[in-house]
Amino acid sequence: MGNTKTDKVFIFAGRATENLARRVADIYGIPLGNSTVFQYADGEFQPSYEETIRGGVVFIIQSTLPPTDNLFELLMMVDAARRASAEKIIAVIPYYGFARQDRKDKPHVPIASKLIANMLTVAGIDRVICMDLHADQIQGFFNIPVDHLYGSSLFMPYIREKFDIDEVMFASPDMGGSKRAGMYAKTLNNSFVICYKHRNKPNEIGEMRLIGDVKDKHVILLDDIIDTGSTICKAASIIMENGAKSVRAMITHPVLSGNAIEKVENSALEELVTTDTIPLKRESDKIHVLSCDWLLAEAIRRVVMYESLDNLYETTIHHKGVIHRL
Repeated sequence: MGNTKTDKVFIFAGRATENLARRVADIYGIPLGNSTVFQYADGEFQPSYEETIRGGVVFIIQSTLPPTDNLFELLMMVDAARRASAEKIIAVIPYYGFARQDRKDKPHVPIASKLIANMLTVAGIDRVICMDLHADQIQGFFNIPVDHLYGSSLFMPYIREKFDIDEVMFASPDMGGSKRAGMYAKTLNNSFVICYKHRNKPNEIGEMRLIGDVKDKHVILLDDIIDTGSTICKAASIIMENGAKSVRAMITHPVLSGNAIEKVENSALEELVTTDTIPLKRESDKIHVLSCDWLLAEAIRRVVMYESLDNLYETTIHHKGVIHRL
């Protein structure tokens, strides 16, 4: 994927997603940029570019998963690139942390995802590339271009290769995800169901009910984030109790807090299909990871070449020489 537009393209990695960034750079066709992070005894750290980036187009790949050091490291790398006279700075954020705080859902709380957008902009970024934002309106929190990629670019080909589409039904684990399930159902010309849930408080489900008929179907639960795993596992159990042939989940960001992996392993889920926007804490026989490395590399190439990103998630996907029709 080497570029012909400019020889001054650099891809650097934050520590949170260094392995992913290395693969992205390899697919793009350039070595991963040389950078280091000096760590002080008290926990303070200082990123440093170990090569000249003056006049270059700099892509910094870093998911902002906990701890907040990952977010601050990204901000510091952006600031360092600006002070090193990079021509353009693009933040590639596979997982945009704090995205669930996209509005005031009760008095006296922050809109953290807007705050982070402001911080990144002030630090000096010219563009953002991200995947499956928790809320689409976060794109509007930026006054710079945002390229929003979708996990469907990875999941759709997987679904087509694995299933007879007529036997598939999609499901949303809550009302908020109904748009996502509806998009998959419309694209593949089938139907979807919704799990209605009521939360007592964050990460705690009060009750859940299934809206729709799943009898004799292979059901695929869709969501952007799996955190504690409680919602997905409970939804899987209810779906199987209602006569489904099988149930699996396809979720872009594997946050998987606490004992979430154990919950998945002991659940009715046949499989959890996810991506590597966040590194897995440990491997599991029930978890299948589809890498987003080629998708990010292609997005970077198109940004450099001033090409449209539309058909990355609407028509045709090219992956390692294979063409997948969505």
